[in-house]
Amino acid sequence: MNKKKQARIKVFIVDDHPVVRDGVRAYLSMQKAISVVGEAADDREALRKLKKLEPDIILLDISLPSLDGGELARRLRLSSPRAKIIAFSVHSSQEYVVRMARCGAHGYVMKDKPTTKLVEAIQRVHQGGLYFPPNMSDAILAPGTKQFPGEEKEAELTPREREVLGLLAEGLANKEVARKLGISVRTAETHRERLSHKLNILTVAGLTKYAIQHGLTSLSVPVQPED
Repeated sequence: MNKKKQARIKVFIVDDHPVVRDGVRAYLSMQKAISVVGEAADDREALRKLKKLEPDIILLDISLPSLDGGELARRLRLSSPRAKIIAFSVHSSQEYVVRMARCGAHGYVMKDKPTTKLVEAIQRVHQGGLYFPPNMSDAILAPGTKQFPGEEKEAELTPREREVLGLLAEGLANKEVARKLGISVRTAETHRERLSHKLNILTVAGLTKYAIQHGLTSLSVPVQPED
């Protein structure tokens, strides 16, 4: 059987505790599908090193003494727009999870969870998904609705984003969207991510509901939010 060798997921670790970095690096290095390409102890080191590296995933401790995790997440998204961020934290409260989601993180894993959960998060986020505590989905979705009522305007979306949103609402996966529009899968994923962050909607069900409300799809049946 001819099987193409799949590229390993490149991970960059940002954590100010050497013991944590060593432990996470050692565990992830044992995973065949993952490669740790670098690490940093603070925001400056991270931003400097990431200029030369192109990781797929940035594993970010949100409690660095030098800079707030949410602000660093924003800066990392500007300096490394292709990388996806997973917050890695000792904090389990809702406010931390929601804040990191709003600042651009694609996932949130607590440090006291089994290490298998970290690998699961890395794989899911790398594949274009999101990984947040399931019991906090409503809280993550709520701020966009409560803080910015009526501000989700169709004019904020580019023509291409409206096309992608319409296709996602019709149930097409990223690969199908890419094929339909003649773009790469990576580009389709990027459009999906931008839609999520621009509209503050983190689920396909939420995006579908938005598309229906704004006439971007022929669907007419309301969709209930999912985890």
